[in-house]
Amino acid sequence: MTHPRPVQVSDLLADFSLYDRETITVQDLLDHFGERAFGALMLVFAAPLILPMPPGLSAVLGAPLVFITAQLMVGRQRLWLPRIVSQRSIRHRDFIAIADKVLPYLRELEKRLKPRMTWALAPLAERLIGAVALVLAVIVFLPIPFGNMLPSLAIAVLGLGIVERDGLATLIGWLTAVASVALLAFVSKALAAATVTFFTTLLAPF
Repeated sequence: MTHPRPVQVSDLLADFSLYDRETITVQDLLDHFGERAFGALMLVFAAPLILPMPPGLSAVLGAPLVFITAQLMVGRQRLWLPRIVSQRSIRHRDFIAIADKVLPYLRELEKRLKPRMTWALAPLAERLIGAVALVLAVIVFLPIPFGNMLPSLAIAVLGLGIVERDGLATLIGWLTAVASVALLAFVSKALAAATVTFFTTLLAPF
């Protein structure tokens, strides 16, 4: 006896191509993903920022990420978003264009994921995931040139791990999170040092 393949995030994301409307709101996404909302929306809002995207998109996608990860951190069972966030919208054709870029990678990843190492997804562990993802979401929200790609990857992997109940994926997400923060700290320190050197040289007497 064969069992039907469970509906995956990629399937749900592809469903939006069938929507007959001009715009898609954050509330539409929340309603569509239902019980998978936390992990799925972490993935949906973070994944596009891994790829080169138009300036300003990080601010649009980063705000919902902050609310989602904060609620995961405090252990809420049902996701709630304020109206100012839930009613944010994106043009349907733009959303589909972004989804088309993300879906091939997502489908390849889903083939490799399965429920395992579920101790890494215990309630306390999920709250810790929420805490680190919140820090990353704040970084994503900030206008740091090229500073949101690696944190967005970490959030997306953590979200996918939650959806698929794959503890190994969440551990990879943890490692990516540590690497992204370390890299950002290194780059920030290097930029600060370069700025000090520039002005010291500029103001030095001839």
